[in-house]
Amino acid sequence: MEILEKEFLNLAEAYGVSDIEELNKILERAVNTRNFLKGKERVEKVAEHVARHYKENVEPMGYKAFLVGVDRPACAMYKKALDKFLPTEYSEVVYTGNNSDTEDLKKYHIDAKKEKEIRKKFTKIEELPKILIVTEKLLTGYDAPILYAMYLDKPMRDHTLLQAIARVNRPYENEEKDMKKPHGFVLDFVGIFDKLEKALAFDSKEINAIVKDIQLLKHLFRAKMEESVPSYLQLIKFGFNDKDTDNLIAHFRDKSRRKEFFKLYKEVEMLYEIISPDKFLRPYIDNYTTFSAIYQIVRNAYARRVQVDREFQRKTNELIQAKIGMSNLQQGNEFFEINEETIQKIKDTQDNDNTRVINLAKNIERIAEEESEDPFLIGLQERAAQVEERYQDRQITTKEALEEIKKIYEDDVKRKKEQVEKGFDGLTFFIYRTLLDKDFKNADEITKQIKAEFVNNPNWKTSEKELRDLRKGTYYAVLSEEEEIDKAAAIVEDLFNQLFKAYNL
Repeated sequence: MEILEKEFLNLAEAYGVSDIEELNKILERAVNTRNFLKGKERVEKVAEHVARHYKENVEPMGYKAFLVGVDRPACAMYKKALDKFLPTEYSEVVYTGNNSDTEDLKKYHIDAKKEKEIRKKFTKIEELPKILIVTEKLLTGYDAPILYAMYLDKPMRDHTLLQAIARVNRPYENEEKDMKKPHGFVLDFVGIFDKLEKALAFDSKEINAIVKDIQLLKHLFRAKMEESVPSYLQLIKFGFNDKDTDNLIAHFRDKSRRKEFFKLYKEVEMLYEIISPDKFLRPYIDNYTTFSAIYQIVRNAYARRVQVDREFQRKTNELIQAKIGMSNLQQGNEFFEINEETIQKIKDTQDNDNTRVINLAKNIERIAEEESEDPFLIGLQERAAQVEERYQDRQITTKEALEEIKKIYEDDVKRKKEQVEKGFDGLTFFIYRTLLDKDFKNADEITKQIKAEFVNNPNWKTSEKELRDLRKGTYYAVLSEEEEIDKAAAIVEDLFNQLFKAYNL
């Protein structure tokens, strides 16, 4: 740190550094600093620490990282060292190459096309590389919100330091993966953050608004776990049995109450993911696990879609599996077939069975997804979603919701019986019922004509030509009874719109 202050922090011309080129010019004269940072033994130890920290803290959250070396030779050294501790494809070096470079530097030269490919892949969650080793390029102007961690081994000042911090502080949200990054993480190997007021010629309030120490995050986690979370933990009285599940669903039926709970949970979860695996968390593990289990039950019950992706960020998910397992958390996932037996179950259900209302509604959604070739199920799914929404908004009681859902199940059982009697497959019966609903007298004959058009155009879902031919054939079949052109066109349009929705086209 003494060398750093003497050669870098105390340089008068270092104040007001506005871009990366000025910073590098100053560093070129800081010979002792650069030599110290590139010591072979030191580079090995830092690389080992980076690899371990990334594997334990960053990768489980799904995010990516920068390792910032003091210069290009340092980047080459770090790549060689990092490959000893991580798969070689995990990292890539990105710097500008020169013809006069040594062989060690030329080894990591890349052309413009390769660099463009690396930049693009780095921004995608499922693709490699996961770590970029840089010194100048990409520190400014490169947009990669998935970047969470910066392993900083290069002295920086003023605007260049703020820009580097801004790279990792870009917000990132991925609903599909249930990821939300409110800020980034910088691991400082050079000691800049120990002398932050010298390194940043800005007001201390501005600095504190941008840079938060891990101790502050621990304080926030402790405060939330001790002040905000306990009231939710008290909702669990029976070890996550059926009664607890039903009580949770009833308690969080109010949307504003759920919104407040989800917001708090995501804040606490992110803090846990950042701090873990610090021993500081040990006293809070049991309560945090319970809190997470409550979240899973409520989320599964009230999420718009059946949850097939992971509910939690990775470290939290591992904790849930290890501490509680999933057996106590599946109460809200009972599966029901659409048949007479299920209808009888609904009749026998108690009026206060909140869990059964949610399960039955979501059950139709699950069946619609699994049996996507049956267009009728889309209509059932929409009806069930409307019941669920009205139930959540307290427009109908539990008893009324169960009665409406029972009617949906009864309608589908009746429809299936009629379909079997007719000997129609799902698509043919859907066409037939659509024509009957439009009061077609020759529904049987017209259905056969339209079905023949589908047989003649088997690739209508992927071929524009076959879709046009199918539409035309269907239109002429409908015109054989409905002579008004506008009405016939509207019937065909409605039929295909429903099919597009059913087949997710």
